[in-house]
Parts: sequence; structure tokens; C-alpha cells
Amino acid sequence: MKINSVDLSISAVRRSQYPTDNKSEFLLVGRSNVGKSSFINTLINRKNYARTSSTPGKTQTINFYLVNDSFYLVDAPGYGYATLSKDKQKKFGLMMEDYLENRETLKQVFLLIDFRHKPTADDIAMYNYLKYYKIPVTIVATKIDKIGITSHQKQRSMILDALDLVVGDDFIMFSNISKDGKDEVIQKIERTM
Repeated sequence: MKINSVDLSISAVRRSQYPTDNKSEFLLVGRSNVGKSSFINTLINRKNYARTSSTPGKTQTINFYLVNDSFYLVDAPGYGYATLSKDKQKKFGLMMEDYLENRETLKQVFLLIDFRHKPTADDIAMYNYLKYYKIPVTIVATKIDKIGITSHQKQRSMILDALDLVVGDDFIMFSNISKDGKDEVIQKIERTM
């Protein structure tokens, strides 16, 4: 698939603001600063379309990027950032819960995990939550270029062991610098649409 057009069509905080055109949606979740914006920019071949921030917790809406006028990449607020107030954390939690439980156009979740670190308790809780609702998940290990290639297998095993991946869920190693994993993600979207 060649990506020809991208449009940040909606930034939503409630269900009434979500797209109503019934196009397939692919949700991106992960902790703050895991690289969701860089992941989007790499997939769509744009440098700064999805704005990256040095301040974790910046995304506070669910952003719907319409790609090729045929599907949405859906960027969710990052989780696990402690300086957000408890009220805001609860509000984000309820917003995500509503989206995950009720969105019939949701085809796949890409759960982004920083390859350099063991999955956090929040990463594990998110994965288990998605499995509870029987939502298909692909784990995307970001920032693989920050770890020497000789340590890749060890890191990969550590992540897979921590998450206890179920049969049918995929694991993709991804780098926005080398573009490793990009084709795999795009093929996954094509197969699932």
C-alpha cells in the first residue's frame, strides 16, 4: 500500500465526536513518550505531521488520522504519566474504555512498547485489558535502534515473557530511524481492513 494522503480529521474527547463513516480504525496505544507520533510519521512518510513532544502526556484527545481516504490511524493519549491529575487520568481512562468497548469499526490495536525496557505494569494491564475484550493486538517494540543487535533476542524474549502473548497476536520490532517493521505494520493493516 502506498500512502498518498493523510488528514488529521478529528480530535475527539467523546463518542459523539468520532467519525461516522464506518471506515476501519487502527488504534495506537502506549505509555507517554513511547514514540506514537514518530510511529505515525514513519508510517505516513511525513516528518512532523503528528507532532512529537518532549513533554510526556501532551496528547489529551483521541486523534483520528484519515489515511488514503480509506482507514483511520487512531492516536490515543499516552498512559502512565504520573504528573497528570487523578481527575484527568480518570477522564482519559473512561474515554478509552468507552472507545474500546463500543467501537465496532476498531479492527486492530497496535500496542507500542519501548524495546529498551521491560514492559511496565501499565503496559501489561493494557494488554490484559485488550485481551479481556478480545481485541486483536499487535505489539510494536519501538526504538529498536537504541539497543545493540546482539541484545535484540534477549530484549524480545523479556518483553514476550512479561506480556505472555496469546496465540494470534503479533510482535513487530520497529524503528523510525531505519524504518524496520514499517512494511510489516502496513501489511498488517492491509490484511485486516
